[in-house]
Amino acid sequence: MSETTPKTGTIRTLLRIFPYTKAALPRIILGTFAALGAHLLALQIPQYLQSLVNAIDLNGTGSKQASLNALYPAVFWVLILGVLEALMVLARRWLVLTPGTHVEANLRRTLYAKLQKLPVSFHDKWPSGQLLSRATQDLGLIRRWLSFGIVLLLANGVTIIVGLGILYSYSWILGTIFLVIVAPLWVIGFRFEKGYHDTARRSQDQAGDLATSVEQSVHGIRVLKAFGRGKFITEKFVRDATELRKTELVKARMVASLWWALSVIPEIALGVSLFVGVFLVQNHQLTIGGLAAFILTTRVLHWPMDSIGFLLSMTIDARTAVERFFEVIDEPTGIEDPNEATPIEKVEGRLVFENVSFRYQDAPAGEEDLLRGVDLELLPGESVALIGVTGCGKTTLTALATRLYEVTGGSIKLDGVDIRELTAEELRSHVAMAFEDATLFSASIRDNVLLGNPEASDEELHQALAIAQAQFAYDLPDGLDTKIGEEGLSLSGGQRQRLALARAVAAKPAVLVLDDPLSALDVDTEAMVEDALRTVLQATTALIVAHRPSTVQLADKVALMQDGRITAFGKHSELLATNQHYRFVISSLDAAGALIEVK
Repeated sequence: MSETTPKTGTIRTLLRIFPYTKAALPRIILGTFAALGAHLLALQIPQYLQSLVNAIDLNGTGSKQASLNALYPAVFWVLILGVLEALMVLARRWLVLTPGTHVEANLRRTLYAKLQKLPVSFHDKWPSGQLLSRATQDLGLIRRWLSFGIVLLLANGVTIIVGLGILYSYSWILGTIFLVIVAPLWVIGFRFEKGYHDTARRSQDQAGDLATSVEQSVHGIRVLKAFGRGKFITEKFVRDATELRKTELVKARMVASLWWALSVIPEIALGVSLFVGVFLVQNHQLTIGGLAAFILTTRVLHWPMDSIGFLLSMTIDARTAVERFFEVIDEPTGIEDPNEATPIEKVEGRLVFENVSFRYQDAPAGEEDLLRGVDLELLPGESVALIGVTGCGKTTLTALATRLYEVTGGSIKLDGVDIRELTAEELRSHVAMAFEDATLFSASIRDNVLLGNPEASDEELHQALAIAQAQFAYDLPDGLDTKIGEEGLSLSGGQRQRLALARAVAAKPAVLVLDDPLSALDVDTEAMVEDALRTVLQATTALIVAHRPSTVQLADKVALMQDGRITAFGKHSELLATNQHYRFVISSLDAAGALIEVK
C-alpha cells in the first residue's frame, strides 16, 4: 500500500491527526508545560550550587560558620526545587496518559466506522492483516506518541535551547565551544529522519503482512492439515518473520547509531569545555562556582539531549502510523447515501433492473463490462430463478441489488425509486441476502440469526429456523444461546448455510436475494427447505441464483444470463421448449444434481 502514498513532510503528516485530539489537546498542552517546568526547575539547581561553591572558603582564611551559612540556604532551595520537579513530572503523567487512551479509542471508532462504509471492492483488495495492524499496532503507537513522544520532544527541545542560553551566561567561550561541538547532531538528526522513515514504513507494512499470514493460516487450518501443507506454510511464515526481523534490526542499528552520536558527542563537548574551563579559572576569567555550574548544567541537559534519539525515532514511527491510518480514511467510500433520501412509504417489493452495466474498478482498460445492459423486472411476490454458466455474472447481479457494488451504468429501482436515492440502511432493511459462502460470527446462534432483525420475537426466530430446517440449533449444548466458533467453523457447511438462510428469512425483507444458499445441503434437506420456502416466497419478491434444477422449479419464472446479459425470461417449461442455450444450462444442472445425489 505504501507505493501509492504521496510523500509529505513529517510535521504536515502528523498535523493531520490533531483534529481527532481536540478534546485531549488542552491536557496534552498542559502536560507539555508541566514537563518543561520540571526541566526548567532542574536547570535552576546549578544556579544555587554556583553561589554555594563561590561562597565556600577554599583557602581556609575565613570562618567555618560563614561556609555553613552559605550551605544551609543552598541545600534548602535545592531540596525545594527537587520536590517541585518531581511534582511537575507527576502532573505531566497525570495530565497526558488518560487523554491519550481517549484519542486512541476515538481513532479506532473512526477507523472501524470507515471500514463499515467502504465498498466490498475495497475489502476485496486489502488484506485483513493490514487492516488489523492499523487498528491495533499503529493506533497504539500514535497514542504513545501523543502521551509521551510529542510532549517530551517539545519540552526537551525548549530545554536544550534554554540550557544553551544558560551556558552562555556562565561563559560565552565555553558556551560557544559546547555549541560548536554538538552542532553536528542537528545534521545527524536530519539524515536519520530521511532514512529512518522508509525503514519504519517497511517494517509496519511487513508486520501487517505477517498478521495476514497468521490469520489466513488459522482460518485455513483444515485445508492445510488436509493437504499436509503445515510445513510449507510454517516455512513461509518463518521467511516473512525473518524479513521483518531483518528490517527491525536495520531500524535498531539506525537508532543505535543516533544514540551513540547523541551520547558521545556531548561527552566530548563536556571534556573539551572542562579542559578550557580550568584554564579560564586559572586566568581568573571564570569562577570555580561558574565552572561547576556550567558542568552541572550540561549534566542536566544530558537527558534531554540523549532522549532526542528515541523521541525522534518514535515521532517518525508515529508519522508512518498516521500515513497508514489515513490511507484507509482517505479511501473514497464510493457508495454514498444521498443528501436528500427518498424513503419508500409502503414497500411492495417490485425490483427492476434497467439497462444495468457493471465493471470492476481495477478491470483492465479495454475489457468489456461484466454486465452489459441487463433488463429484468421482478413483480411484487414473484420469485425469479437466475441461471447461467459459470462466470456469466449471476452473483455480481445479485450483489448490485443491495449496493454491495455500485452499478456503472443504468439503474436498479425498488418500487419505482432508484436504490441510489435510498440510504444504505433503508435499502438493506427492505432487501436481504443469503450468500453461498455462509459467514457467521463468533456469537450465539440467536445473535447470528437475528443479526438483520434484532427486535424479532421468539416466535419469528423459531419460524425462521424452521423454514431453514435449522432445528439442529436446539440440540446444541446451550441451545440457541450456544456460542459458535470463529466464522461458524465449528458447524458443518450445511449447518452454516441453513443458519445464514434463517438469518435472511428472519429479517422479513420485501425482497429476498438468495445466492445459491442451498449448495451445501443434501437432496432431502434441500427439498424440505424448498417446501418451507414456498410459504415465505408467496409474499416476498425473490431473486434466486440457481445451480440445481430443483431450485429452478421453486421459482415462478426463470431468467437466463449469457455473457453478461439476460437473453431469455419466462417460465421454465416455455424456455425449455424454445431456447437451446437454456436446455444446455439445464442439462448441466441436471448432471450436477445427479452427481450430488449419487454422492
